[in-house]
This record gives sequence, C-alpha cells and structure tokens, in this order.
Amino acid sequence: MKLHPQLEKDCIDIGQLKLCKLLLMNDSNYPWFILVPGLYNITELHQLTVSDQAQLWKESSRLCRCMETHYTPDKLNIAALGNVVPQLHIHHIARYKTDSAWPSPVWGHSPAKPYSFAQIRDIKHCLRSCLADDLKFSD
Repeated sequence: MKLHPQLEKDCIDIGQLKLCKLLLMNDSNYPWFILVPGLYNITELHQLTVSDQAQLWKESSRLCRCMETHYTPDKLNIAALGNVVPQLHIHHIARYKTDSAWPSPVWGHSPAKPYSFAQIRDIKHCLRSCLADDLKFSD
C-alpha cells in the first residue's frame, strides 16, 4: 500500500488490519492513531464500497474500544479532514481535559514530541492485547 508522503513522514507504521493500515502519529503529546484504507486513490468516505465502509467502521470501533481501555481518555476525537493529505485517512485521538490543547483541536497547537523506542514497544504491547486477532504488526 502506498502512503501519502506526509503520512510517511509524520507517522510510525504499526501494522495492517483487514482494510486499513494502522499508523501512530509520532507525537507523544497525545495518543493519536490513524487508519488509512488500502485504496490509494480514495479521498472521501463515500467513495468506498458499502462493504469497505462497514469494514472501516468495524476497524475504527475496535481501535476506539482499545484506546478507551488503555488510555481512558475524557473524549475520543475522530476526524477525516484531508485538507493537507488528500489520501483518505481517519484520525483517532485520545483527549484529556488536562492536555495542553484542550478543548481546542490538536493540529498545530504544540510541537510534536517524538516517541522513544520504549514507548513504541509499550504501545504495540497494548495494541496486541486488544487487536491481536486482526492486526498484522509491521517490524
């Protein structure tokens, strides 16, 4: 699957679900995952087949449940903007009333703080516990 160059630059490849690639935004200020359907020329949700829309919703819901379990956020923000990156991708961001951007959007609020190797390992461990049946992890 070909990713938009901005997603490649900003994210860590976690693995592949049935439809979507799972990425971690390399910004430890917020638990922030991105689902990217494996169809490069798709820019909008309605361009997916009905079957792919259902699969995307299933994968998004599983990711949200996982994030609620492991991060216990005050709110989950889910967004598909595409103003900068036209390739269809869905942001899943755990938000807290105590985070530096609350209640505003996270985009452009604070400089990105890259994850350490140990943090990435711990995140993958958490994801294994709730997505192991469906997620093929990248190296």
